[in-house]
Amino acid sequence: MRPFLVLFASAASAKVMDSLAAVPKGWTEARQASPGDTVTLRVGLRQQHAVALEQAVLEMSTPGHPNYGMHMSRDEVKAYTAPTETSVSSVVDWLAQSGIKSSVNNDWVTFDTDVKTANDLLDAKFAWYQYEQGGSPKLRTLSYSIPDELSANIDLIQPTTRFGQLGAKKSTIFEMQILEPAQEDAVKADAAVDAADCNTSRITPACLKSLYNIKYTASPEGNLVGFCSYLEEYARYSDLQSFEEQYMTDAVGQNFTVELVNGGLDDQTSSDDSGEANLDVQYILAASAPVPIKEYSTGGRGPLVPTHDQPGPSSNEPYLEFLTYILDQDDSTLPQTISTSYGEEEQSVPEEYALKICNMYMQLGARGVSILFSSGDSGPGDSCIRESDQAPYFQPSFPAGCPYVTSVGATQGVEPEQAVGFSSGGFSSLHAQPSWQADAVGAYLESIGDTYSAYFNASNRGFPDVAAQGSSFAVIDKGRSALLSGTSASSPVFAGVVALLNAARKSQGEPPLGFLNPWLYNNSAAFFDITSGAGTGCRGSSAFRNGARWNATEGWDPVTGLGTPDFEKLLAAAAPGVENA
Repeated sequence: MRPFLVLFASAASAKVMDSLAAVPKGWTEARQASPGDTVTLRVGLRQQHAVALEQAVLEMSTPGHPNYGMHMSRDEVKAYTAPTETSVSSVVDWLAQSGIKSSVNNDWVTFDTDVKTANDLLDAKFAWYQYEQGGSPKLRTLSYSIPDELSANIDLIQPTTRFGQLGAKKSTIFEMQILEPAQEDAVKADAAVDAADCNTSRITPACLKSLYNIKYTASPEGNLVGFCSYLEEYARYSDLQSFEEQYMTDAVGQNFTVELVNGGLDDQTSSDDSGEANLDVQYILAASAPVPIKEYSTGGRGPLVPTHDQPGPSSNEPYLEFLTYILDQDDSTLPQTISTSYGEEEQSVPEEYALKICNMYMQLGARGVSILFSSGDSGPGDSCIRESDQAPYFQPSFPAGCPYVTSVGATQGVEPEQAVGFSSGGFSSLHAQPSWQADAVGAYLESIGDTYSAYFNASNRGFPDVAAQGSSFAVIDKGRSALLSGTSASSPVFAGVVALLNAARKSQGEPPLGFLNPWLYNNSAAFFDITSGAGTGCRGSSAFRNGARWNATEGWDPVTGLGTPDFEKLLAAAAPGVENA
């Protein structure tokens, strides 16, 4: 009666889009779904000009190219990412034949239906699954298929086989120490004696400015730097005020704004953790004041493929919800710089989901937005087990391994500044090595020969790209003094540096830097090269008797990237003639 459904009924004419061999570890089927249970699904359509957009982004981001700095508007990007009219109509008609009304937003089709219809449509068996440690049950299926003739038009449909559950956060905070009153007094006394003196006991705003030669004061007019808050973490206005009074008296009175995304909140009295969000806003401010700061508070949680190190509940962040929202915003409202201090194992994220998310970060770069991510806090990896075959391997991070984000590793100490043991890095399992890092990464690979060669793909994207201090940051959280460590601290610091560079360019009438990486690798001399220390990990793997390590070396390395920022040189490269004062 319905041509697509008749065709779909034949196994030979249907493409299995995804399939799990068994219920993921830690989950049990609680009950079969009732036919009338409702489900909301989102179809990602194949983009018509994805390759052309990638080339255009590379050209507009490469210094010396005639198109350098020629970013696109929202509508121009959508023209590239739009699917063909045939793709849209075929999917909409396919759904309509089952009585489903759908809504189309460029390359996404969203629809609501009931379980019976979804099962028939996708050759699925939706059921309610319960995670063993509690939480609400999830409506999922172990496999789904689509008609063969739609397979060229559809990238993914979700949530379907993606098991996720509210649970512990996965920011990249490595450690948080709440200070006792005597310890707090000692830190305050140290800061009062010589605020610019960096030592191993604590990192402060004055220390960072001194260490990285930051003297420039930007104009707040027309500039904006953002950061993403997920998993019910909210930055606190009162904590920022206390932080300014304690560590940044010249910034007293500057606040941040909040934009709510996908049901996100701005709960200033929440009993949940707020250390990550406070760290983000306080150390973006530390580097970039008085550039205005906006927090994007996003609700919802992304899909999770359970692994040894992330068996559940889900701690994947709702990147898709945030990116769909931000890419829809007017050009005039976008921040020039966005920092995110969340991440997870690349293998814990479904491949088609990871690729789609990376493509959306590329779209932001096309619109002139610089995207920075913490590289992670597990060195080469934790368990260092590849889930697909249980073989030993180094575990790359997501989204830090996406070539369209700037991945930030961590350092510690001064004289010398060196790599810190938790700083993650390595090589993506999904993304090929971009041309802009081929020379830098190639030199590193040549220097190590075949060391660890069986455990990573040397032809793929290397990360991190850069680094910044990441250990023992003095933070105010819920009115208490604390010391926080992690690449969670490094990303907001580097984002603050980039915000200043974008503001300096704006003062000259120049466009923002946008997608950063080609420019960064073209200006590698503007970094302090970190040549000591190492990122360590893999202690949970029998294949690495004493663990494994990425050493910091001369030039690029997979623990500190190109190094830490020398703002004086970066400013001269980004905005020649603007004085660092």
